[in-house]
Amino acid sequence: MFVKWVYANQAILLLIVGVFIVLNGSEFCEGGQTSKFSRKSNDLSLDMPLDCDVFQVPPGYNAPQQVHITQGDHIGKAVIVSWTTEDEPGSNIVCYWPENSTEKKSSEGVVLTYNYVNYTSGYIHHCTISGLEFDTKYYYEVGSGNSSRQFWFLTPPESGPDVPYTFGLIGDLGQTHDSNRTLTHYELNPTKGKALVFVGDLSYADNYPYNDNARWDTWARFVERNAAYQPWIWTAGNHEIDYLPKVGESIPFKPYTYRFPTPYQASLSTAPYWYSVKRASAYIIVMASYSAFVYGAGKYTPQYKWVMDELPKVNRTETPWLIVVMHCPMYSSYVHHYMEGESMRVLYEAYFVKYKVDVVFAGHVHAYERSERISNIAYNISNGVCVPVRDESAPVYVTIGDGGNLEGLVYEMTQPQPEYSAYREASFGHGIFDIKNRTHAYFGWHRNQDGYAVEADSFWLHNRVWRPIQEQPMVSSL
Repeated sequence: MFVKWVYANQAILLLIVGVFIVLNGSEFCEGGQTSKFSRKSNDLSLDMPLDCDVFQVPPGYNAPQQVHITQGDHIGKAVIVSWTTEDEPGSNIVCYWPENSTEKKSSEGVVLTYNYVNYTSGYIHHCTISGLEFDTKYYYEVGSGNSSRQFWFLTPPESGPDVPYTFGLIGDLGQTHDSNRTLTHYELNPTKGKALVFVGDLSYADNYPYNDNARWDTWARFVERNAAYQPWIWTAGNHEIDYLPKVGESIPFKPYTYRFPTPYQASLSTAPYWYSVKRASAYIIVMASYSAFVYGAGKYTPQYKWVMDELPKVNRTETPWLIVVMHCPMYSSYVHHYMEGESMRVLYEAYFVKYKVDVVFAGHVHAYERSERISNIAYNISNGVCVPVRDESAPVYVTIGDGGNLEGLVYEMTQPQPEYSAYREASFGHGIFDIKNRTHAYFGWHRNQDGYAVEADSFWLHNRVWRPIQEQPMVSSL
């Protein structure tokens, strides 16, 4: 009788067991998808030729070129305008005015030059415009006479818990044909980014003999079409180190520091490579993967001390979204650069969990990946617990080092896919982080595919402080 009952109910038993397995598996890994998408061509993308139109020098004697802006203070009421002139220093004045006024104001900047091996830079101008009004469109003008050029930007709304704001995300861009596709797709995205978070590795000039700094000039002319109109929030990557002591270049980050200023002093940082800014309802902490960040010799490093002071300052009732940006990812399941961010993870991950960081964006790995909310902070030498576990107080880790540089994509992944990895794909693309209110934000990753962008992965984020519940990913298999 018992045997007959078992056979009669075998399908039901199997169904119950299957449901049990699925439900228990979903407690941890909700995505766990490795994309099957494959590019039509896996050939390396070469840098665009020097006569390409994206590198064109603007007409006119000593015309300003390589124009770009970044946030100039901690709260968003200042902008740093940067540009280069080739023939002579020229004017270092920026004229600016709000859209609804004809009354022009002006601000005076500084002019810098530097030498690198056999290269001499143009005249690099930096001018901080301060005292701006929130949520206002401003026009600005650089240069003089017939060679002057005019641009515009939007200041962010004043910080508040339910202020919506949209960030773009690009990393490891370079200046290849794929780089151009990535930037074009970002510009054409219907969900318009209002500021761009750049997660490091800009020009890849160091891939040329003697780190050919002329490729810094071409890169800055290439991105001007976007970076002159919306602030780029800079992160230093390994390709910005430019350390060549054998040929006399022993100052790390020299070209990057001269060309791309950050408002680090406004957040009481001691160096331009780690700093913070507030923008609308977001608080962004930028960290430096290639500056000293660990403690030793009985003294804490400046970056470590700053981060420890900075995290407790974040007021989540004013800026509920806490974002951390760095170049080298703490979690990655790709073979290339595998576990290079481990020392930073060991030191800082517990604090990210303690202060409920919502998301950590990184680059370095030339592909895309999104993690589950996990942490590995329970590990110590004696307990042997050394695998990430579900942690609803932990951030989501997003690797977006897929801008399009000439080193190409990385395809080799660790197998099987780790449970902490929700979605991964070796394609070029960009991201959009769209904050809706204090509780919800939407992230979409847009793959470069055959001349147009496809949202290949997307995810609703529930704020760790205001809505600390388990999230449901929306993963596409495009």
